[in-house]
Amino acid sequence: MYNLLIGGAAGQGIDTSTAILEQLLKRAGYFVYTIRDFMSRVRGGHNFSLIRFGPGVIRSHSLKLNGIIALTNETIELHKDELEENGFILCDKSIAAGDKRELALDTVGIAKDLGNARAAGNVALGAALKLFGEKLDGLSEVLQKSMKTSIIDVNIKAIRAGYDAVEPRFKHLNGHFENAMTITGSRAQAFGAIAAGLKFYAAYPMSPSTPIMEALAVAGDRAGLVVEQAEDEIAAVNMAIGASYAGARAMTGTSGGGFSLMVEGLGLAGITETPLVVTDVQRPGPATGFPTRTEQGDLKFLISASQGEFPRMVMALKNHTDAFYQTHRALNLSEKYQMPVLILSDQYLGDSSSSVGPFDLSGLINDWPAEEAETPYRRYRVTDSGISPRLIPGKSDSLVLADSDEHDEQGRITEAADVRIAMADKRMRKLKLLEEEDLQEPEFIGSDTFDTLLLGFGSAWGPIYEAVELLNNDSPGKYAALVFGDMWPLPTKRLTEKTAAARVLINVEQNATGQLALLIREQTGITMTGNVLKYDGRQISGEEIAERIGKGDLS
Repeated sequence: MYNLLIGGAAGQGIDTSTAILEQLLKRAGYFVYTIRDFMSRVRGGHNFSLIRFGPGVIRSHSLKLNGIIALTNETIELHKDELEENGFILCDKSIAAGDKRELALDTVGIAKDLGNARAAGNVALGAALKLFGEKLDGLSEVLQKSMKTSIIDVNIKAIRAGYDAVEPRFKHLNGHFENAMTITGSRAQAFGAIAAGLKFYAAYPMSPSTPIMEALAVAGDRAGLVVEQAEDEIAAVNMAIGASYAGARAMTGTSGGGFSLMVEGLGLAGITETPLVVTDVQRPGPATGFPTRTEQGDLKFLISASQGEFPRMVMALKNHTDAFYQTHRALNLSEKYQMPVLILSDQYLGDSSSSVGPFDLSGLINDWPAEEAETPYRRYRVTDSGISPRLIPGKSDSLVLADSDEHDEQGRITEAADVRIAMADKRMRKLKLLEEEDLQEPEFIGSDTFDTLLLGFGSAWGPIYEAVELLNNDSPGKYAALVFGDMWPLPTKRLTEKTAAARVLINVEQNATGQLALLIREQTGITMTGNVLKYDGRQISGEEIAERIGKGDLS
């Protein structure tokens, strides 16, 4: 398994080179996993892509580098300590810093001679491919999907020039993933929503959630859905609620700051019992925080957002495949239970890409049986399950009422105490049914011989999975993990079973307060032995988790 970092300033073509390299590596049979770290600016700063590839499944990133393509001297200084002794630093001779691992080429001069100085990065890209023992098969076809036709020839020449300038250093590793898709977490969410029959998506652009809207907009005409860029997040959530009330499967997306503006709308969906899916692609807060970084700081916020009490479900996405299926599931559950379903993603998962699929569409349910009108029609009829008949306005002769005030069974405003109690109890009964029928237990990783159990949620899945493997290399069978996807209501059956068998419980989260640990203690009384927390905006790696646990570096 190899790790290559491409680093430089915004505007130097890092994303294009990354996309080219991902596709060439995929064609070579590799499993490819890429994370993107970038600053909130259009030009300058320090950005990088970290591409991990190999012949087997990869679940997370690693900071143990085999190679660096440095487009700036800053890249060398920031990342040289992460480079293995036998690794390489490909850079232009003008920024060489004197490290013995440097391969300083005249990348800028070669690119200028070819007629396009901006192709310098692809000169280094070609050299990197040669160093890893790869071929250039399919280069022209890959470039046709990545750049304008007018500049393809010069970039092919640039890549070949770099390829011819060095000799192989690493061996090609035979993989079998050439037919896999390479997809970001945000695109996987968009495709899962389309597969669930999404018909309306409204959002205001907010990093790092915007790629979901972009992917849906590109596919809109073919998928038969409307994508609306709203003037703000308040408008976006209310548009989605209105579309859902009118019978369209609807969804909105944002990050934590935008979700703050959606909170009142969330309550409207709760009391009107209107299906609504909201995805929160988390970034560090509060306020603007780190707009392009990652964190898991919104868990408790989503569980308790909006005034009053009403049922909602919160789920966290664990990986790119999970992003597809869980987004599909969220839209179905929202419609089944007529309540908001909130999805937690984050910048790490949303912007990273991974080999996946193909997705299995067989057996996916998109529609619930149509309700039959009763006379008189009672939209909020009190039922044992808490789920009432739902007709779509204009689809029957019945009057379909909805109101943000408390209401009786027919939807008429009321201030009667007994009706209020009946309605509140009816709504909350949905959670009991959800727990019995549809709640998913956390994923168990490891063997039953463990005595130390790691706990985490969402995108911590990959790093925790790799940490368990690393720790068990030194102490076979001692470590295992539980990683939650469904967060609220909190599934407790497997949690109670596995924690009872553990001597040590270690919580792993990307926030400062250990929100999962607090939630578990609140709901079960189970207390962690210690925490591995990270909240600097950068995703924790499996190596970092294993190292901190090995050293006893727990909070």
